[in-house]
Order: sequence, then C-alpha cells, then structure tokens
Amino acid sequence: MMNVIHRPAWVPLAGHQLCLAGVHFDAVRIDGIRGELVADWLVEATDEDAGPVVSEVSGGRWLYFLLPPGAIAAYEWPLGVQLLGGTGTGTVTYVGVPALEGNTWPLRWYSAPTATAPYVCPARLRAALS
Repeated sequence: MMNVIHRPAWVPLAGHQLCLAGVHFDAVRIDGIRGELVADWLVEATDEDAGPVVSEVSGGRWLYFLLPPGAIAAYEWPLGVQLLGGTGTGTVTYVGVPALEGNTWPLRWYSAPTATAPYVCPARLRAALS
C-alpha cells in the first residue's frame, strides 16, 4: 500500500538542511549495510509506511531513523547504533534532512514521512535491531 507523502515543517522545500536532533526529532544512526537491512525490515513490516529514514548517498552511507522527540530515552539500545538528540546524550548534533523532491545529494529518503507515519516507531525499530 502506497501512502501519501506529506511534508512536516522540518523538511525543507528544496535541497537539504541541518536540523537539531532532539528538537524536531530524535535520531538513531546505523552504518551502511546494517542500516539498510534494518530499514528494509521496517519497510516490509509496515507495508511501506516505516516513517522517515534518511540515507547518506556517499561516504559512510549512514542511515538516520527519525523518531519522535524524546523517544530514544525510553528504550535500551544495542551496541553499534548512535543515539542523536534526547536527554542524556551529552552532545549537540545536527542531522541533514533532504527535501521530498528534487536534487538532495548527498542525502535521500530511504523511507519518507507520511501522514500515518510522521516518525519511525521506536518500538518497531528496537525490535528490528534485536
């Protein structure tokens, strides 16, 4: 089932912009192949409505799973993932967010936000990492 994509206020109209993690969303960053496997699992498990997952097209090819603000603090996360935003992380981190259309290189949506999944469900993401 293909859901209608909508644009949250923190998604730019064109190109890409940096957003402060912990304000508009928390982010879980997972590297390359592992991140793609987790994203693929989420996309399949949600019938292509996984919520916002940003992919770096170059470099480390990191994937950023965007969760509701404050969500990362509610879960125990496994080793090998980076937690961005939320309370207690001790760092200020910006995450690149691409527009929904047009040239957004070096970022792209692996899974875009929708009206029914404006964020990745933290419980589902945690289950995918188990």
